[in-house]
Amino acid sequence: MTTETRTSAIAVRGLEKSFGDVHVLRGVDLDVARGSVFALLGSNGAGKSTLVKILATLLKADAGTARVAGFDVATDPARVRESFSLTGQFAAVDEILTGRENLALVARLRHLPDAGAVADDLLDRFSLTEAGGRRAGTYSGGMRRRLDIAMSLIGDPPVVLLDEPTTGLDPQARQEVWATVERLASGGATVLLTTQYLEEAERLADRIAILHRGRVIADGTLAELKALLPPARVEYVKKQPTLEEVFLAIVGDDPENEPADATTTTKEQ
Repeated sequence: MTTETRTSAIAVRGLEKSFGDVHVLRGVDLDVARGSVFALLGSNGAGKSTLVKILATLLKADAGTARVAGFDVATDPARVRESFSLTGQFAAVDEILTGRENLALVARLRHLPDAGAVADDLLDRFSLTEAGGRRAGTYSGGMRRRLDIAMSLIGDPPVVLLDEPTTGLDPQARQEVWATVERLASGGATVLLTTQYLEEAERLADRIAILHRGRVIADGTLAELKALLPPARVEYVKKQPTLEEVFLAIVGDDPENEPADATTTTKEQ
């Protein structure tokens, strides 16, 4: 095992994938350090979901290599599938079952002892205990997404793949998912997060890569990416609250969602 493999939970080299004449991935290189949150940022069609599907062994690459938790996705797919969880863009919960029943069902399918205890533990970890006895179809979008992520974590996989997990969610539900990702990170999991929301990557990620037209065109910490731009010029402006801040202040009960005061502050450009 190389030093790179020991330090990287995900290692991608020269990955290519085409669908007919459409070249989706054009030689992607990527390293995700163990125990970190890595955001893959890109617009629709940039190739984010295709890359995740290759890492999850759902698609085969045309060229290049990819390793997850030290296992090659092409030559050792079974070991790769044992090493990660995947949450896609839409919650994969059974809306007829209760939250607890959804979790217990997955635990039994994975042959874990005491499925009920596993379900109760995850309900507590994801702040769903009070809703655990309710049908998942009655949950809000944010609650369904949290339940979906909780289901994917049964068995404690070391790598978590989140493919645009907040797509279609309202601002309040997005905040719930962000808090969930932060809890995962604090617990030592490695998280690869694909997103097209800039503020999502800025808040959650230790490192950010920008995927554009099938290639990684920038990769670094937030500070390193900001350093690519010309030096900031300081001006004094009157900062007004954003519409999202207004929305969260009106409907939310989280003190962190209070809108900024409309006072004079400094702003970097």
